[in-house]
Amino acid sequence: MEYSDTEYMVCVAARILEDRKSVFVGTGMPVLAACLAQRLYAPNLVLVFEAGGIAPKLPRIPISVGESATFYKAVMASSMDYVMSLAQMGYVDYGFLGAAQIDPYGNINTTVIGDWEKPKVRLPGSGGANDVASLSWRNIVLMRQDKLRFVEKLDFLTTPGYLDGSRESSGLPEGTGPYRVITQIGVYGFDEQTKRMKLLALHEGRNVEDVLNNSSFEIIIPEEVEYTEPPTREEIDTLKELDPDGILIRKK
Repeated sequence: MEYSDTEYMVCVAARILEDRKSVFVGTGMPVLAACLAQRLYAPNLVLVFEAGGIAPKLPRIPISVGESATFYKAVMASSMDYVMSLAQMGYVDYGFLGAAQIDPYGNINTTVIGDWEKPKVRLPGSGGANDVASLSWRNIVLMRQDKLRFVEKLDFLTTPGYLDGSRESSGLPEGTGPYRVITQIGVYGFDEQTKRMKLLALHEGRNVEDVLNNSSFEIIIPEEVEYTEPPTREEIDTLKELDPDGILIRKK
């Protein structure tokens, strides 16, 4: 069975989301992974979208987190300030985001690549990502991995992870922070003591050298490395049903 790296990433991410939990869904691949989870593994997963859709049953992949489909059969059609207040009150279990750059502590850049005054690339910015990552209990990042994306120092700090190893000292809620980072190479978590990124599992066909060769910072490698399960036929068929035009799934 053929599948792309992106499909592999999305399938692994979907399996992490738990039934009867809430997830604040960011733009891009997180939307697809959340929809796949709701279809196959977590039918009672509560999706929360930035524009105000709460607990919709998505009929298809929405073009954006503010599109009308994010309100389809929703429990509530609220507003941006209301859904942000849900996170502030502690009602959001998972924040689910993408990123352009990430550092060893799970801090994220989605603002600029290069110098702020004269950037090489100007990115979309925070949107609600800073609020989501600051206030959700656990944060999951879904992104591609290479040395330009896994960096020792961000070009711009858009969204906090563990900052320099401590969130609470900066006033962020105790017990919150990065939980998983999922790339085309594997799944990462964070060391309980240092809060630095560590490898949890490799995808089928990948090895530790792939991890080391695609990061500009040192990643903690365990003595024994586990492997993720590759996509199933049911998962791939469901993804094609959700995204028949390949809007969110890149072919590589």
